[in-house]
Amino acid sequence: MVFDTAIIGSGPAGISAALNLKIHEKQFIWLGSKDLSDKITKAEKIMNYPGLKEISGMELNQAFSQQIDSMDIEITEHMVNSIMPFNGHFALMAGSEFYEAKTIILTTGVANQPLLQRESEMLGKGVSYCATCDGGLYRDKKIAVICSTARFEHEVKYLADLAEKVYFFPTYPGASKISDNVEKIAERPVSVEGQERVTGISLKNGEIISVDGVFCLRDSISLSTLLPGLELEEKHIKVNRKMETSVPGVYAAGDCTGRPYQYTKAVGEGNTAAHSVIEYLAENR
Repeated sequence: MVFDTAIIGSGPAGISAALNLKIHEKQFIWLGSKDLSDKITKAEKIMNYPGLKEISGMELNQAFSQQIDSMDIEITEHMVNSIMPFNGHFALMAGSEFYEAKTIILTTGVANQPLLQRESEMLGKGVSYCATCDGGLYRDKKIAVICSTARFEHEVKYLADLAEKVYFFPTYPGASKISDNVEKIAERPVSVEGQERVTGISLKNGEIISVDGVFCLRDSISLSTLLPGLELEEKHIKVNRKMETSVPGVYAAGDCTGRPYQYTKAVGEGNTAAHSVIEYLAENR
């Protein structure tokens, strides 16, 4: 099936886009976290959302969830690894899954974690963002896994079942014990080592651990890696007032388009992006 659009990200911009597309009866797939925005949940008090006086972030997230459920909208919990033009539309790789869509709405937020040095350079040469896609290449080998959330611990376990040894770098508190061949390391990784292939990972203290591969399991990947040809401006996606990006058929909304990082701004941009998609689909039937 080729969807009318794919929404990537489930923060306020993604929610706004999804609600509007549902009202207009468009066929879309929404890829993100069913927990919605962790950033919102942690907000103690929100005082500038019209119509909602001094609401907590948790209450706002619950209201979003209830509205999504009431409109029978489904979120598919996959992290998108790459988007490529394909037969006049777009192909999305999300883990081991493959989706096709006529248009894309990027609502990816702002990545809080910096890339490792040489991470992008070594992508496909031992650096991977997908455990299920590439895990089999590292059977009985040594790997490093950088993990940004407990939601991906099942993928760490999957890799541990394949690899001889896993050096586990959780960037969140309270990481679980995975298995006997997984060594949790507190020191921060800073760089990928190797030339033609990954040979190791460097830590902040100067130590280098020899590994055959590095898996980066994060909530989002770098925008330049996600979609080749996407024009950025000061690390944000460059858009016009219709939320169009430099790639025809691709739109962006929310924090990923730049400051101010405000929920109200994100909701408005998500609405605009959805209506721009509707116009684009009508013009390109």
